[in-house]
Amino acid sequence: MNRRDFLQSTTLAFAGVTLSRAELSSVPHPPSDGWRTFEVTTRVEVLKPAGETRVWLPTALIQSTPFQRTTSNRFAADGGKARMVESNPNALGIVIANFPSNVKPILTLTSQVSLKNYSVDLSNPTNPRPASKSELQYFLQPTKHIPTDGIVKAMATEITKGANTEVEKARVIYEWIVDNTFRDPKVRGCGRGDISSMLKTGYLGGKCADLNALYVGLARAADLPARDVYGIRVAKSELGYKSLGASSEKVTKAQHCRAEVYLSQFGWVPVDPADVRKVVLEEPPGNRPLSDERVTSARKRLFGSWEMNWMAYNFAQDIELPGSTGATVPFLMYPQAETAEGNLDSLDPDNFKYEINARELS
Repeated sequence: MNRRDFLQSTTLAFAGVTLSRAELSSVPHPPSDGWRTFEVTTRVEVLKPAGETRVWLPTALIQSTPFQRTTSNRFAADGGKARMVESNPNALGIVIANFPSNVKPILTLTSQVSLKNYSVDLSNPTNPRPASKSELQYFLQPTKHIPTDGIVKAMATEITKGANTEVEKARVIYEWIVDNTFRDPKVRGCGRGDISSMLKTGYLGGKCADLNALYVGLARAADLPARDVYGIRVAKSELGYKSLGASSEKVTKAQHCRAEVYLSQFGWVPVDPADVRKVVLEEPPGNRPLSDERVTSARKRLFGSWEMNWMAYNFAQDIELPGSTGATVPFLMYPQAETAEGNLDSLDPDNFKYEINARELS
């Protein structure tokens, strides 16, 4: 995403003064039926600043969806200057903070969101109001790590051979990923989402940003608009899956990427083949076969529904962080920072010190 595609919001946080965006704060409180409200706070401290320090944080999703409504994104940067920028249609919000060399860099972002379990009945077409042509075209485009030609197109064509409807195509791609990929615990963070390398090497191991990116790329190559949804788990699973929920209010390492596919008779449909493979590997006692009852239950449920013990950040990929001197990042799901000495390791929260906490308000 090019810097000029960002629109700067009208609120700033200077010297610890915290202001929420008026537009977000004025959103009516969602109905209580099925909705749960959470407060998610990210606190970043750069332990070894050098020269000017810059920090970037993803905000909670800036678009309202059937599964999430963001009430506010509030931020503070004592001794520094912070602002929020937005980009559409990828629903990307970023809080950007700049700290001079004589200031201890500390940035805090608190998001309040309401979440509701999300399910689409694929046996009952609803013919929703169609998305705009520009939105659908945007989510058919290739990205740096998710091409739609070459081996990706060839694989999508092979997988969907004999599938005649959009639902059939979306489902066979999902089933193929569940059957042929695996969760690799050695991968750092959530992975990189480099699906071309996965297919060319034949190594189909990875984590959520890899396996769900593979779904998105294959779907786009099969002419189905699709998108990764980057976010973080904020609560335990109420469905009894220990592997699919946060274990405490400290969720610093609970980032998780999901996916959606657009089907014209249903709208945006939630999918998550990566979490099926997570159940296989991590659900106690671990290393469950695909025939296991817990796995088959998750496999059935995660084509068409999400449990919303998870908060979405954005749909964005290939992001140029505004003001950064570094390379683009494939997605924004972790805090990012840089000093005069270069980029900090976003997957090392102990040395690039950050902590994320989530608590349920109602």
